[in-house]
Amino acid sequence: MDTSAGTPQGSILSPLLSNVALSVLDEYIAHAPGGPGASPYQRAKRRRQGLPNYRLSRYADDWCLTVSGTKAHAEALRDEIAEVLAGMGLRLSPEKTLITHIDEGLDFLGWRIQRHRKRGTGKRYVYVYPAKKTLAAITAKVKMTCRKNTNQPLGLLLIQLNRMLRGWTSHFKHGCSHATFSYLRSYLWMEIVRWQNRKHRRTPWKQLRRRYGIWPTDGDVMLFDPARVRAHRYYYWGTRIPTPWPSSA
Repeated sequence: MDTSAGTPQGSILSPLLSNVALSVLDEYIAHAPGGPGASPYQRAKRRRQGLPNYRLSRYADDWCLTVSGTKAHAEALRDEIAEVLAGMGLRLSPEKTLITHIDEGLDFLGWRIQRHRKRGTGKRYVYVYPAKKTLAAITAKVKMTCRKNTNQPLGLLLIQLNRMLRGWTSHFKHGCSHATFSYLRSYLWMEIVRWQNRKHRRTPWKQLRRRYGIWPTDGDVMLFDPARVRAHRYYYWGTRIPTPWPSSA
């Protein structure tokens, strides 16, 4: 059915309009007490008074408000934000609006963010690693690519997989992703072995190994190895990141 409302999914106009509409949320948090505009003295004073401090992280229409306070503080801020967004004709989705403790963790922009105890110590740190849904999505894509391209040469299959995997690992290397990359390597190898068995049903495995190698290779094209991608944790810079916007002062 034709409609005159909304924007097409995947359209570049959708995130643009989201940034315009949600700029009111950015401004509200930036100037609110306890927000990023508060000085260290003001934040410390609010903590002594039992008041919350908070920061906003937003990408298009996905946003996360981190609150240093209680669950009641987070619920009150959620209600305040709902009123701010209502002025723009927007509303919070009850299904997608989650209030959780950092120890329980949350998924945000494909990442799993959760605080754990560091192994062998009594200290607790916040770890960021690819979410299970994100890993399930890339493994499903690898499986589908291998299943539907049995008739083509191995070299073409490797080129398709390499493009996909380089982009995925490049995005998720800025976190605790080593274990995820190692699992993806094992999964990838097994899917290629299954592809070889379907393509060469009567060829023994030893002969296939001599032809393609233990790690799949076809001529000059070698399968990309996710486990060789070095993960670098991203460290928060906060206000040390230079802003491209001119000062209003």
